[in-house]
Amino acid sequence: MSALDAQSRPTAADSAERRRIQRFLALCRGEPWFWVVIDGERIPLHDISIEGFAIAADAPLPAGAAFDFELHRQGVPERIRGRAEAVNYVAPALRAGCRFLSLEDGGAERLREWLAALVIMSGCVRISAQEAAAIVAGPSLI
Repeated sequence: MSALDAQSRPTAADSAERRRIQRFLALCRGEPWFWVVIDGERIPLHDISIEGFAIAADAPLPAGAAFDFELHRQGVPERIRGRAEAVNYVAPALRAGCRFLSLEDGGAERLREWLAALVIMSGCVRISAQEAAAIVAGPSLI
């Protein structure tokens, strides 16, 4: 096995970070498209799924400690509010993974719509809204 192969193999920390459902880079055309506000601080998301999100973090967030958040999407005045908890920290990437505990007032459906729009906008081939929704709800492809 080459050194490159060994470096590309997932570690225990990588495995802990994976989600069951497909996640998406929170970018559209190379620019941030999603942000989270936690304790008044607006932070661009690294990735997002219907289960949670990841953010850049210099240090681990308190594991298991629930916190309130507000999601923002580029160009959309609506917000998604809820509670989440930190579930892991990937030190080499300086990234904290968070899981949604609850989404308020139709937030789950709105999040699915936002993610389907991201899939459609980011796709290299044309897909329908129905196909995008299936990708959002489906298992992780990576």
